[in-house]
Amino acid sequence: MFALIDCNNFYASCERVFRPDLNGKPVVVLSNNDGCVIARSNEAKAVGIPMGAPAFEYEKVFRQYKVHVFSANFALYGDMSNRVMSILSEYSPEMEIYSIDECFLKFTGFDNFNLQEFGSQMRYKVKKCTGIPISVGIAPSKALAKLANRIAKKYVEKTSGTYIIDNEDKRIKALKWLKIEDVWGIGRQYAKKLKNLKVHTAYDFTQLSDEWVKKNMAIVGLRLKRDLQGIPTIS
Repeated sequence: MFALIDCNNFYASCERVFRPDLNGKPVVVLSNNDGCVIARSNEAKAVGIPMGAPAFEYEKVFRQYKVHVFSANFALYGDMSNRVMSILSEYSPEMEIYSIDECFLKFTGFDNFNLQEFGSQMRYKVKKCTGIPISVGIAPSKALAKLANRIAKKYVEKTSGTYIIDNEDKRIKALKWLKIEDVWGIGRQYAKKLKNLKVHTAYDFTQLSDEWVKKNMAIVGLRLKRDLQGIPTIS
């Protein structure tokens, strides 16, 4: 099994660690030279501030909703990332840091572990030691772990921030829920091409023939398809 651990609204969460009075309030972080929005708290998303929004165009919105605006502090974010990853490395010897706020853990030989409880322990320890909230998705492959993490984050009240795809029914239900444009590794152009073929969900994608996928999306697309079918293929 693989786990994908993702820090929630990472840059905004880092700023809140040192400003706990901002919990529950809209927060955005701006890019270098304060050009555009590169991170948003859930409250900022709720008032309609999109990712990449030019800051000068949204000054009125910032004032209207009393949005707290920060200039990016990448030294701080790098330090906080290192702290989070150091804690997560204690939970498995097989770790792959995927980005500043994401990592994969591989659970080899964890058959007798309660992975739901394991995920809850990771969330508790990271939050307690760093102040950063995380979401945990666990599944038989990396692409499915990405999907499980998306569900954990989307439905945090139902999942408590940890979701496991550990049977075929859950896998199919999750694939039918996920829009094709939101599949990890499917870019805008591929999504447009697939929609023209009436492929609207991740499940639809897994129903395409291997021959078509390899011909039109190369070996990378075929690996993604197999990963979504629960066959660990992405290295």
